[in-house]
Amino acid sequence: MKILIINCGSSSVKYQLIDSDTEVSLAKGMVSRIGMSASVITHKPYDRPEVTVSAEVLDHIVAVEYVISMLLSENHGVISDKNEIEAVGHRVVHGGERFTESVLITQELMSELRSLIELAPLHNPHNIRGINACMKTLPGIPQIAVFDTAFHHEMPTHAYIYGIPYVMYKRYSIRRYGFHGTSHKYVAERATAMLGQDSSKLRLITCHLGNGASITAIDKGISVDTSMGFTPLEGLLMGSRSGDLDPAIILHIMAREELSLHEANTLLNKHSGLSGISGQSSDMREIIEAVGEGSTKSKLALDIYCYRLKKYIGSYAAAMGGVDALIFTAGVGENSPLVRSQTCDDLSFIGIRLNPEKNEGVHGTEVDISSDSASVKTLVIPTNEELMIARDTLRIISEQG
Repeated sequence: MKILIINCGSSSVKYQLIDSDTEVSLAKGMVSRIGMSASVITHKPYDRPEVTVSAEVLDHIVAVEYVISMLLSENHGVISDKNEIEAVGHRVVHGGERFTESVLITQELMSELRSLIELAPLHNPHNIRGINACMKTLPGIPQIAVFDTAFHHEMPTHAYIYGIPYVMYKRYSIRRYGFHGTSHKYVAERATAMLGQDSSKLRLITCHLGNGASITAIDKGISVDTSMGFTPLEGLLMGSRSGDLDPAIILHIMAREELSLHEANTLLNKHSGLSGISGQSSDMREIIEAVGEGSTKSKLALDIYCYRLKKYIGSYAAAMGGVDALIFTAGVGENSPLVRSQTCDDLSFIGIRLNPEKNEGVHGTEVDISSDSASVKTLVIPTNEELMIARDTLRIISEQG
């Protein structure tokens, strides 16, 4: 079965066509700058070079039409008829308490998804646009929603309830939900395979470090705590998000700067984190480059980033009564030896020790970088959220008969 994976943002559509029989990615790419001048489409067939095309892409429906046209292209395509696409799997960021696993999309479900927009106003509306676009462009083809929050739904109550009046949880579903669940689940499964052990015997800490970043404690295959909360803003320092902070700070800033709710939200999500501290960039590669050039603010941003990550690792080891393996994944986790080494420095007291030579040579490959003397394995595992979405899509289709 050929499954199209769609991940929609406000002005972009990432896509991948996966053959579920072989789990090979036949093609992948992205439509960016949707609704803006000079939209760009990048497309990479599995057996040919990447191509870049400029076009006018007014909305997500047009974007999906371009995706299909690239997949059908005589020169760059990988299918000869769009009917070869037998299902579409959609990444949906927030499933609330209602959706604890992947589901077949129906009109009734679309109404429920729209009711969750208030929980994820920065993400779910774009995911819904992508679903509507695929329904229009690929009518009659099964569409599956795969939720970022689903993997975390078994967290114990004491891990997801906040210290505010309990009635706020009952009225407004304010609780920790957690995100990046598809990635955390994938790398946990790969770590279990690499270690050759049953998941029921493992305590794992998975670090998804991209522009958005989160860390999860996984005990016996179940997410028991995770750093992102009611929204993806909580937790680690990120590219442009603040992560943890005293909630009174934003009230103070709003009063002093006379910020609206929208402006405060933008400050925390778009102008904070690495970008806000360094004043230079939200990209860790550029931060590290600036550190090498002597930038003290970039060095501070890097130090805070690794320090917070280290604190979470220690707290999750305590929460699980120990840890058997630490996993780094996503853009920064897979490709930054410096972040990995600085984070793991001084963690030998819980058994984490890196092999410097192994760590330094690792960029986006699946490998054990722990020292021979380490009692806790440290692994680098490239994430593959699209493959997890394809697997869930295939499972749901199969269950439908």
